[in-house]
Amino acid sequence: MNAATHPPRFEIRARHTATTVTVYQAYPPAIGLPAARDGRFPEAWKRDRMTWIKPSFLWMMYRCGWGTKEGQEVVLAVEIERSGLEWALAHAELSHYVPGVHPDEAAWKHRLRAAPARVQWDPERDLGLNPLPYRSLQLGLSGEAARRYADEWTLSVRDVTPLAREVHAAARAGERERAAALLPVETPLDIAAPRPVRGAAPAQRT
Repeated sequence: MNAATHPPRFEIRARHTATTVTVYQAYPPAIGLPAARDGRFPEAWKRDRMTWIKPSFLWMMYRCGWGTKEGQEVVLAVEIERSGLEWALAHAELSHYVPGVHPDEAAWKHRLRAAPARVQWDPERDLGLNPLPYRSLQLGLSGEAARRYADEWTLSVRDVTPLAREVHAAARAGERERAAALLPVETPLDIAAPRPVRGAAPAQRT
């Protein structure tokens, strides 16, 4: 019997083209609906706060409960410039301290404070939102990275809440093949990102 094969433990998988990458976020209607309508984030979107983007649709579904959690009722697919994601990852630090990766905890804290982006690896999810044995990227953007994300890198914003509901309904009905066929196609993205090579990242920020 062949052993089950999985993607590498730390790998960015996303819906992407040669120049764009799609990431997911979920917001209350007051933010999500204007963003989808106008194709950009409204002024009410706080550019001075950290925002977390997820290339994995199913990890977003786990985080927002298929768009049912309070304050996360509108699920957005945000298409951004690939060059923007590359910039963020090049300026990112891991969200947690890893002995052997960082010289010491003080050095990691100093680098984290200076970094406009932070990388966290969390277990990928299946259609039942159960954890899988490999990781999915979460990328936190703050300061310059958050402002660039909202005002420079974002190319389009779509409301994919109906898709979330349709996939969820199919999965709950036991129609897993139909649910899987509805999912966005996410393939490996050849962009370097900080990785906790001495161990798995604990889930700290969701």
